[in-house]
Amino acid sequence: MTSSGIKKALGIVWFRHDLRLADNAALAAAAKAGVAVIPVFIDQDGHTSARRLGGASRWWRGRSLLALDETLRAIGCRLIVRQGAPDEALDSLLTETGATAIYCNLRRDGMANDTATIMRLRARSVAVETFDANYLHDPLHVRTATGGGFKVFTPFWNRLRSMYQPPSELPAPKRLNAPGSWPKSVPLDSLQVADHWTHPLAQSWHPGEAGARARLAYFADEIAGDYQTQRDRPGRGGTSRLSPHLAWGEISVHEIWRQLVHKVGDQALPFLRELGWRDFNMHLLHDFPNLSWQPMQAKFAAFPSREDKTVLRAWQRAQTGYPIVDAGMRQLWQTGWMHNRVRMIVGSFLVKDLLIPWQRGEEWFWDTLVDADPAQNGGNWQWIAGCGADAAPFFRVFNPVLQGEKFDPKGGYVREWLPELARLPDGVIHQPWKATAAQQADAGVKLGETYPLPVVDHAKARQAALAAYQQIGTAAQATPSQPTTPMRKNG
Repeated sequence: MTSSGIKKALGIVWFRHDLRLADNAALAAAAKAGVAVIPVFIDQDGHTSARRLGGASRWWRGRSLLALDETLRAIGCRLIVRQGAPDEALDSLLTETGATAIYCNLRRDGMANDTATIMRLRARSVAVETFDANYLHDPLHVRTATGGGFKVFTPFWNRLRSMYQPPSELPAPKRLNAPGSWPKSVPLDSLQVADHWTHPLAQSWHPGEAGARARLAYFADEIAGDYQTQRDRPGRGGTSRLSPHLAWGEISVHEIWRQLVHKVGDQALPFLRELGWRDFNMHLLHDFPNLSWQPMQAKFAAFPSREDKTVLRAWQRAQTGYPIVDAGMRQLWQTGWMHNRVRMIVGSFLVKDLLIPWQRGEEWFWDTLVDADPAQNGGNWQWIAGCGADAAPFFRVFNPVLQGEKFDPKGGYVREWLPELARLPDGVIHQPWKATAAQQADAGVKLGETYPLPVVDHAKARQAALAAYQQIGTAAQATPSQPTTPMRKNG
């Protein structure tokens, strides 16, 4: 440490998916070291071979970076943004500023690239301090008795719970030492996404650390105690809606765990289990980097799916004729988010009723979800398709009518997102083709005009799906395929 009156050492805090001040191990370490802090975010979208962000994620990222810069300025600092490959951007910053240390929280997607960058920096005598701050536990430490990765959730969860203790809270710094001069930065305005599609996103969400903490407080105080009974009802607002805040690290998973255990005790366990699923998918991605496009079970490469742009577009545009499916897809398009139960329903419908490859669904969700995350998106799509981990019974086909009647019995969710069906009676809201002519007339519904007829007969589609699963051999042993170089276009 330099003595008083001499220029302080400079350290770069490299932000990625950890856009927060509180419970940020890398930032806390830099503040404790007493160095002058240069907070940096590197926009590598389109500048490397890494998959490009989807549109909804780009919108969220832009807003979240604005919020981060605002909170940094409040404690005497600011956010520096660079564009390009991380290696080149960091080299340039080190040369320009004379910084001798880099602090960062590890990413678990793209870990190989991070490791190479860190080793190269250390080889040129840059002190690099790394921290695990965005998941419950390092995947290298939660392994089976034979040292492999878990492929079934329950034993994974049991092992994780036996090992996990939330770390002590790291308060947000009240002040950061600033450098004598600031390096150049890309204007944050250039990273903003604003058009007719993103306008409703702004009405639905408040990106940034303050929004995340407010959402957690509301969930802990008003919802978490009843989460187990309300979580599957899409019309009741019984979920946390924390997923996009977690995806960008605006709040730490440890803080969520601590607050929920403190406020609701054992009633928090059903939601904590969902945090466990988040870790489980991340661990799958660690062991199987091609999770987003290649089936984990090799036999599923032969699944007889079809590429049909017409029915795919009907699914994307909420025109399948099945109200619970269309309501979910419209909620996704208008808000960048979809209720978890409905995600399972629309996923099953795409893959098993329409026999469209699950990768097309993964790609659509990647582009339209504000909480798009490579581990969660890939892991969950593989689960619903039956080709991933813990997917038994992988041949289960959700009935969209029965699912709607069970989880949206009064049709409130459908009516909210499909107002063209709002005046149909409860008994036919999930199958409008069974409404009488008088009921349709009273509701102002003209099937095939104001609302589409079903694109497929579910009963027949279910039989076709079961035959497809039989074709690949339901008795075949599930064997993970070997990762290969991705062949499809990113984004």
